[in-house]
Amino acid sequence: MIDPKLLEILACPDCKGDIELWDEKERLVCQNCGKRYPIKDGIPIMLIEEAELPEEK
Repeated sequence: MIDPKLLEILACPDCKGDIELWDEKERLVCQNCGKRYPIKDGIPIMLIEEAELPEEK
């Protein structure tokens, strides 16, 4: 589980948007650009190269 205080200060490294936790998929999701950053062993991997792109509509 990610500390709520950490979530408050995290931002997307690409667009600097706010981040939201998706518990069911163990991902942090940017509310601005939609990139999804993985969480591995409880550590958020906030690297643009590791991000999943938003799903196409």
